[in-house]
Order: sequence, then C-alpha cells, then structure tokens
Amino acid sequence: MNRADRYRKYFTKDYLMGPNSFRLLDELIRKNPYNTCYDRTLDLGCGMALTSIFLANETSAKSVYAFDLWVDATDNLKRIRDLSLEDRIIPIHGDALNMPFAQGWFDAIVSVDSYHYFGCKEGIFADRILPFVRSGGSIMIAIPGLREKPQGEIRTLFETWAEGDDSLCFKTVDWWKSMLEKECRDRRCISVMEAECYDEAWDDWFNTGHEYAIRDREYLSRGLNRILNFVLIYVMKSRSNKAPAEA
Repeated sequence: MNRADRYRKYFTKDYLMGPNSFRLLDELIRKNPYNTCYDRTLDLGCGMALTSIFLANETSAKSVYAFDLWVDATDNLKRIRDLSLEDRIIPIHGDALNMPFAQGWFDAIVSVDSYHYFGCKEGIFADRILPFVRSGGSIMIAIPGLREKPQGEIRTLFETWAEGDDSLCFKTVDWWKSMLEKECRDRRCISVMEAECYDEAWDDWFNTGHEYAIRDREYLSRGLNRILNFVLIYVMKSRSNKAPAEA
C-alpha cells in the first residue's frame, strides 16, 4: 500500500485544504536525492498538522515542529493528542518570515503546499529559511507550480482562478531552480523536479466535494490542467551555505 493511503480517513473536506498533501509529501520523501536526517524536523506551514503526523509516523523523526500561521496551535494539539503523538510533535503558532528558532536547530525543514505563498521573493530562502537548518541538513519543499507560463486566454483563466496576486506564486521548475541557485552558494546541492502524483492529488481533492474543490475541477477542465503541475524542491545545506550572520 502507498503510504499516503494509510491516511484515507483524512481524505475529506473536513481535513484536506487542497490537492492531497499526503500524496505530495509521500513522493517528496520517496524521491529525496540526499541522505537526509529527520531527527529534528520543522514542518513549515503545516496547516492542520496532517503532514506533521505523516512525518512522525513515516520517517525517523524524533521530534516534529508543526509550525503554522493560519491554523491555531491548540487546535492542532487536539489532533496530535488524539493519535498519542504529543511526545513527538510540537505545535507552534508563528510566521515563516519571523521564526523563533535558533539558527542551525533543525536537521530537516519540510514544507508542503505553503512555501510558494511567502518564498517567491529574492532573499527569503537565503535569509529566512536556510539559516535554520544545520550544515549537512536538508530542506524539502512541495508546491503547486506551472509546466509553462500561461499566455492569452489561458492566462486570463489562470489569473481569475488564482484570484489576482496569488497567480504570482506559481512558478516553473526552471524558475525555482534559477532562483535557488542564486540563493545558495553550492549549486550541486540543489535538485528541482516535477512531481508525478498530479492526477491522484487533484482527484482526492475533487472527491471531497468541498465547494472549492468543485470550483477547482471546473477551472482545470477548462484548460488549466494543461499548464499546472507540482514542483518538488530539495536543497542540502553544505558548509559553504552559511547564514549571513555566520559569514
């Protein structure tokens, strides 16, 4: 059985907030090209902490920090306690651009379906994210993206679906790779690829019957399906990728 399928009880409109994050995280972990230690893991933008639960159950993580701005940490704690995982998952409310952790604290930083909302601007990765993972640690990101830049009528449809400024958060594999190569000194430690679970992740979301899922299905059927994808990003922090304060 696919690891994501172990969590089918969460594949409902009460839990999923978009295309199935379990599918994305499962593939993100499975395709990781680096030898990642998960002992102390930050789940950045964890939402309802479902990805934190997956990380605690399906990796060697000893502690997972479930960090989110929009979902209350106390609500996440209830879900964590229901699964008797409060000794391994720490729910925290906070802003990804102003994290309260010591630099170099984490072995791994994982972010699913959230990083694109705050990480597209130059300097964010180098100054606000990379410093918090130790040398030799990994950053792993799964986000929605574009196969190609939309043009003409598809661009209008895309911008309507994404509701204005959110459309600026969707980038191609090449865009993310180029941006990260500017942010990191060691380009050998960067890998960016397109995910394979596109259809499954969307179908699970459509099948919830959520009103936003119904809307998404309509827009994708009108042509957006041809240009959208999911992007998997891997960065291993080498000794040359030091935080600005350490340089």
